[in-house]
Order: sequence, then C-alpha cells, then structure tokens
Amino acid sequence: MSKVPTLRLDRLLANLGYGSRREVQGLVHAGLVVLDGAVIDDPDRRIAVTRDLSERMQIQGKPLDPPPGLVLMLHKPLGVTCSHKEAGPLVYSLLPDRWRRRDPALSTVGRLDKETSGLLLMTDDGALLHRIISPRANISKRYRVTLDRPLRGDEAEIFAAGTLMLEGEDKPLLPARMEVISPTGAHLTITEGRYHQVRRMFAAVGNHVTALHRDRIGALDLPADLEPGGYRLLSEADLALVLPPGKST
Repeated sequence: MSKVPTLRLDRLLANLGYGSRREVQGLVHAGLVVLDGAVIDDPDRRIAVTRDLSERMQIQGKPLDPPPGLVLMLHKPLGVTCSHKEAGPLVYSLLPDRWRRRDPALSTVGRLDKETSGLLLMTDDGALLHRIISPRANISKRYRVTLDRPLRGDEAEIFAAGTLMLEGEDKPLLPARMEVISPTGAHLTITEGRYHQVRRMFAAVGNHVTALHRDRIGALDLPADLEPGGYRLLSEADLALVLPPGKST
C-alpha cells in the first residue's frame, strides 16, 4: 500500500490557489478552515492529502477544491485557445480564478485549435497527461466533421488504408475510421494527433472542413448536457474509459 502524502496546511491551501502562505495563515487563524467538522487553528498542521479531502474539509464554508490529481473534462467552445501564452481568450479563463493559480498547474491534455469545439481533458497530473498523449497509448479520438462539399464516396477506404500521406510529411497516417452521417458530414476516428490532422486529411481528398467538433476520447463521450464552456471533474470510472487500467505506455 502506497503511503498517503501529507502537506502543511498553509502550503496545501497556497498550492491550491487560496492565496499566499500569509493570506492562507490569516484564513486559518480566523477559524475559516474546518476538517471533519472541527476548526483547524494551526497552519503548520500536516494534512493527509487523500482523495476524499474535498468532502471532509471546508474553506470559508465551502468544500475544499480538489487536491492534486485533478482531472476534468471541459466542453471547449469555439474561439478559445488551448494555451497559457497566446493572445485572446484561453480555455483557462473558463475555470475558477483560483484554479489558475494552482501548483502544480493545470494543463490541457493535448490541444484543440481555436476553431475546433468539443471534449477537452485537463489535469495537474503530468505523468497521467503523458500516458494519455503518448503515441503508444493508441487512444482514439472521434470528431464530427462538417464539409464544404459532398463526400465523393471513397474517403473511408482511403483513410482506413494506412497509406495516406499528408502534404509536407514523409510518414503515412495510421489507419482511421470514417462513418458517413450525411452527404456533407462524417464521424472520423483517429489515434494520432498530428498538426491540424483532420482538416488536412479531408484537404488531401479534395474537400474542406467547415466545422469540427470532438465528441469522444477513448470510450468517454462528451455529455449531451454539458454546455459549451462547462466542465466536470472526472471520476476514476470516467478516467478508465479514456485509459483503461493496466494499459501500457
């Protein structure tokens, strides 16, 4: 059994974005931190960082934010960027301000470009992030594609062959699965993440993507009731749909 990590209370709360160490100490001394129904008045007290800590601790009368190991799904809207550095609206602006001050920081698991909407995962667990995005994990991603012109009929066969070369590259794409949903619409499932891959695949067969939406990663679907800009924490069962236990990378 692995040992449960512990942190000083003031450091734990500072790392979760509740303020500087001094500001956090002020919250503690004011009696605003409660664990298992009892007020904690010592900021030096070491706290076991367990998975259920958010259910057991309250800060200013509200549940503690999730401790490190947080994984969430976000319904990325159009027009926001998956970056800490680029100009314009960022996906991080859709989260609580405090979450943007967390240490370790939240990062997106892969990226969706500014004009692509849909299912985006975020986590502060670097090891998990790399397990999911590793090419060896072979995790599928499904996109709903809207096209400028009607499908010609041979796209599914071309994409499934594993021989399609994108312009400017010297290695063929892995096989991808396409399902037709309308004359100008399809679901495309890929296991790679090359730059603008889906758009470039359809360009290679003479078409143009006018709208792109990711609705599935692995076996995890974007919930129909999760509005653009909304997010939810992932449970262990949700995460197992993305990266089944024991999946080697």
